[in-house]
Amino acid sequence: MRALITNDDGIDSPGLHALAAAARDHGLDVVVAAPARQSSGSSASITAAEDDGRIHIDRRELPGLAGIPAFAVRGAPGLIALIASNGAFGDKPDLVLSGINHGANVGNAILHSGTVGAALTGGMGGARGLAVSLDVGFEPEDFAWDAAAAVTRTVLPTLLALPPGTVLNLNVPNVHTEADVREATLAPFGIVQTTMHRDGEHHVRLAVEDLPNDPVPGSDAALLAEGYATLTSITAVSAVPLPSGAR
Repeated sequence: MRALITNDDGIDSPGLHALAAAARDHGLDVVVAAPARQSSGSSASITAAEDDGRIHIDRRELPGLAGIPAFAVRGAPGLIALIASNGAFGDKPDLVLSGINHGANVGNAILHSGTVGAALTGGMGGARGLAVSLDVGFEPEDFAWDAAAAVTRTVLPTLLALPPGTVLNLNVPNVHTEADVREATLAPFGIVQTTMHRDGEHHVRLAVEDLPNDPVPGSDAALLAEGYATLTSITAVSAVPLPSGAR
């Protein structure tokens, strides 16, 4: 099984390296392709820095990943998953593993996540997708990348047993012990909210703040706060029938 490892934090992220090592140790055929720069909040965007219509890609050597081909791409993670499905980095991947993200991706706010967007784009291309995020909070003093990688390895057999096109979203608490995994619903929002403030006539300012209320019981935000790793099956785009009489 061939696995593309990508993220939205960039090619130099230690979370990306931990995820690639976990996939390699699981026996997968690994290739790493990640944004050359930070691309958080890019959702499933396929934007890129182009030169005469060409996307710039640099070959890289990553610490602790000798022998694994790695590429820094001047483009969003969704674009990387898209071009990978067309053979940009060798054979088409069977899995798109995205992360390990610096910060949780929970609730309906995952719509905006580049980490999740890459996994969903992989799923649209017929691969199995997994987005992995570490709940580090606002001012982390330590990062449990190895623990998140260990939880990922326990989830991979579940993912591989599911049909191609399946996409899962995994969030892991930032603790140095392997957390139990619970299936979770998506919270109505996330664990933070974005607020907007006008700043003069021509500018607005966005701020990220804690939610003022408790998360919905059984949701990914609630279970993560209780110390569990959360796993949610998600879809990218699907059609729903119009209400009767609306046609």
